Formats: sequence, C-alpha cells, structure tokens
Amino acid sequence: MIKQSILLAEDDDALRGILVEKLTESGYLMIPAENGEVAMSILRTQHVDLLLLDILMPKKNGMEVLEEMHHDPLLSKIPVIIVSNSGQPIEIDRARELGAKDFLVKAAFDPREVLEKVTAFLGATPKQAIAIQAHDAQQVATSKSTNPNGSHVLVIEDDKFLRELLLEKLLSRGIRVIGAVDGKEAFTSLESSKPALIVLDIILPDINGFEILAKIRADKNTHAIPVLILSNLYQKEDMDRAGTLGISGSMIKSNFSLGEIATKIESILAEKSQ
Repeated sequence: MIKQSILLAEDDDALRGILVEKLTESGYLMIPAENGEVAMSILRTQHVDLLLLDILMPKKNGMEVLEEMHHDPLLSKIPVIIVSNSGQPIEIDRARELGAKDFLVKAAFDPREVLEKVTAFLGATPKQAIAIQAHDAQQVATSKSTNPNGSHVLVIEDDKFLRELLLEKLLSRGIRVIGAVDGKEAFTSLESSKPALIVLDIILPDINGFEILAKIRADKNTHAIPVLILSNLYQKEDMDRAGTLGISGSMIKSNFSLGEIATKIESILAEKSQ
C-alpha cells in the first residue's frame, strides 16, 4: 500500500523533528522542508497529499507559498494546514482566502492535535480512529468536571473557520462551549440553556449583533448575561451603542490572538463567579 505523503514546511528544527517522528510513526511518508523556497521546489517536483505550512520562514514565508499555490491550478488542489505562532484572526482570514483548510497555533497544540487534523483530511487507520475517540471522550469529561454547574459559553460567530478554532481553544482550557452561526441559532440555544457568557460578533447573516444584544437585554431571562463583543467592526459610535446596551468588554478580531481572546473570556467568567 502506497503511503500518503505530507510535506512539512517548518524552519524550527526541533518542532520539525518532533512532527516528522510523530507522523512517520502513524504511517505517513514525511517530506521535511526548512524554508519556503525548499517547500516550493518539492511541491513542483514531487507528489504531495498534504502540506503542513509554517507562516514565518526564511527566504519565502508561508503566505508567499500559499499565494504561489493559489495561482497554480495543480498546486491549489493540495490541502494546506497552517501551523503558525500568530493565530491572529486577520492572518487566519488571509490564509483561508488563499486556500488553507485549517489552522493550528504552535503555542497551543501538541503533536497529537496535528495528527487529528491530518487524519481528518487523509483518513485514519482503525487504531488512529480509536485513539481520537478516546481523546474526545476525555475532553468532554474534563470539560464537565471543570464546569460542575453546567454553565457554558455561547459563541455567536458566522465565520465557521474562526468559530471552530475558538471553540477548540476554549474546550482545551476546560470551558464548555456552544457555537451559533446566526441570531436564529443563538436564540434557539438560549431557549434551552442559559450561558454564563455570550461572545457576540456584530456582522451576522440574519440580524446583526446589536439587535441580538438588544433582545438579550430586553428579556428578563437573559438580561443579566455578560456579553463580550468580538468583531472587526470598530467605529466609536458602534462601541458607544454596544456600551449603552451593556457589555462586559469588546475585542477587535484582527488585534488579538485566539489565546488572548480565550484569556479574556476566562477573566470575565472568573469575575462573574466571584
């Protein structure tokens, strides 16, 4: 059986070695590249099933690699998972526009998480699938034990890529979380359970965040729930409007990493529990 090949473009020797070892043990053919130039040379001369791509690299960075791949009909078909130290939403958005399928922040993942992402695109052996299921069960158990009263965070965000990354980040910190893509899903969720905190985007596909916030504040069952605004829309009049409706804070997506957003959420939850 021919092994599926993974190109790992990463300039950190230690991390590159760890990932190559982990994924080789899992049955994949690993092709390491220490910078973007080497990665592009390999992509043009060898068959690659998946690319794990760092952003900050010498000679040619990850965004430049993505741009070249994006404009090449053959290379644009190769799935790309970004592995970066940044994790800024604006960087995630740009990578997605250029064809990236997923995003991992170096400071917040371990080799097992990379394996899970890889198997999602290339397929897992029965042994790998069992291991992933066991980990998911452990995450749920950890989440429940960390939140004995059943409280959770409701994230209202229509960007699937960013929403799922933020949900993963919060789960990894032991915070129970529910995602909603728009106002309709959000209010359906609120009817069945009351969250400890709502993280709210402003630009949404049905009603906007201000309308959702106004309805939350007008309902006696939800009016006291803390709300954190998380949006790239940041005009003074917008924030003044949100402030009059009552919020616990606001963050501009493009100015903060997922880790910083998660830390802010933890801070609000801690204040609420006091």
